[in-house]
Parts: sequence; C-alpha cells; structure tokens
Amino acid sequence: MKKFRSSFLFIMILSLMMVIAACGGGTGGGDEGATGGEEGNDTGGETQNLSLLTGGTGGTYYPLGGQIGNIISENTDANITPQTSGASAENMETLRNGEAELAFTQTDIASYALEGKEMFKDAPIDNVQAIGSLYPETVQLVTTADSGITSVEDLKGKTVSVGAPGSGAYINAIQVLEIHGLTVDDIKAQNLSFDESTDGIQAGNIDAAFITAGTPTGAVEALSAQDDVVIVPIAEDKVKELVEKYPYYAADSVPSGTYKIESDVSTVAVKAMLVASKDLDENLVYEMTKALFDNTDQITHAKGEFITPESALEGIGDMELHPGAAKYFEEKGVSK
Repeated sequence: MKKFRSSFLFIMILSLMMVIAACGGGTGGGDEGATGGEEGNDTGGETQNLSLLTGGTGGTYYPLGGQIGNIISENTDANITPQTSGASAENMETLRNGEAELAFTQTDIASYALEGKEMFKDAPIDNVQAIGSLYPETVQLVTTADSGITSVEDLKGKTVSVGAPGSGAYINAIQVLEIHGLTVDDIKAQNLSFDESTDGIQAGNIDAAFITAGTPTGAVEALSAQDDVVIVPIAEDKVKELVEKYPYYAADSVPSGTYKIESDVSTVAVKAMLVASKDLDENLVYEMTKALFDNTDQITHAKGEFITPESALEGIGDMELHPGAAKYFEEKGVSK
C-alpha cells in the first residue's frame, strides 16, 4: 500500500510538472509570436491592406493605378486596392484625413498642398510625402470639329467643362484661361468628370472640356470613336508665358494620330506623381518603391514608358520624399 501511495504521488508530481512546463511554453510562444508580429511590421513580413486613390474611370490614373497596384501587391507584403476618386486635390485631402495610404496627384497640386495655396490656402497639408513622379499629364482642351472652336479665345460665351470639383484639371483650366485674358466668368463653366465631359460634348450639352491626363485618355478615345475630335492648341507664346508664371508647367504636345488628329498639337503638361502618408513604414515604402520602379516593364499602359527611376524625381520640387523612397533612389544614385 505504501509503495502504491509513493507511485501515485510520483505520478501526480510528474503530471504537475508537465502542466507547468506546458504553461511556461505557452507563455514563451505567445511572447515569441508577439515579437514576430512586431518584426513583421518592421520588415514588411505581414500583409498590409492599403488603398491607392486614383481618379475617374475615364482618365489615366485608374487603369494605370490598377497595374501599379498589381505590381506592388505581387512583389511586396502590401495588398493594394485601387479606388476611384475625384483625383488630385481630393486625393490629397483624403490622405490628410487618414482615410487612405497612397494616391496619385499632380505635381502642381502637391505643391499647392505643401505651400498652402489655391484650394489649400486655409490649411496646408504636412502629412503626405512623395514616392516619385511618373509621367507627363497633358492639358488637353477637347472639342469637336462641329463646335467651330479653334483657339482658347473662342471659348468665350461657350459651355465648357473645367474639371471635377477638387481636381487638378480645374486649376489648370483657370490658369490657361487667365493667360488668354479670360476667367470662368467669361464662359459657362461646368464641373464635370472626364467621362461626363466627353458624354456632354457628344450629346451637344457642352462645347468643350479641359482634361488633364496622360494621353491617350480613355474618355477622349471613346469620343473620337464617334466624333471628329479637335484638341485646341495653346500658342507657343502663351505656352512660354504660362511656364514663366507657373514653373511646374512644361511645354508638351499631343502627337498626331492620337484621337485620329492629323498633326501634333502644342500645349502644356504637369507631371503625375505617387504620394504616400508619412506614417507608412519606411521599409514597406522602400519595398513598394523598388517593386514599382524595378518592374516598369510589366506596365502595359502607354504611360509605362515614361516611368523610370532616372526621371522619378523630376517635378517633385520642395516636396519631401518619404524616407523609404529616398532610400531606394539613393541606392540607384538618383537625386533631385
């Protein structure tokens, strides 16, 4: 009996020791798991769902954003979801409010946000940093042959779309009109998206539209399938005047063959850029920047040919690079 009690006591002690060991192992595993999670945030080891703000479906931002999102998602631990939006200015405001992490915007709009000018004059934005510029965004004054409009001055008294509220196209329209001695009071201004603008032209509800986007622009291509599209030129002296007053512009042209036009059309352009919330992890942004600029050959959109590491800091101006992006460009030997 005594021997049985001793054996029973031994078994009980052994069982208790196993329970204690198991509890200790569980605690250790929990700490290790937590540490692993933190390391995942530092190294990008955990998938992060991020929103990429683009623009309307008829512009360039949305289809290009889909391709860029796929490239980043396939090569990093970020899962990118492109979202339609009112484009540049609205995108900057959305990032300011912490409702997204990445966005397309125009370089001129980013400059206004940083300096507290134009639509940002009441509140500059200081929580957004640059990843890199992408391609020229051409200011296109679109109409049809039937409108009889052949110059910017011909817009006086006409019904003209000057871009969606909160878009970069709106400011571009105002500045182009200004250089030609006109204001929005001289036209019947409509605030329409690209799709709405070209639909309105086709329906005869509006006479012309300002569209700032990479060429060819989907909405204008759709219009050219139905009507004889005319891109109204900006005369060379006016281009020079515009660039001198607003240095973020550069001379540009819409090439012949685009929208079936027969010759190059003189105009101006700003640049599209990719920006990010400054709160994004440095290493994650480094990996995203590397994924994008090291895999531009996977971009089938026409604007992919303009996206290179060597040109990615053009037009950035005084906007601060996100540290993750800065690390990538430093490695590539690219500087402003």
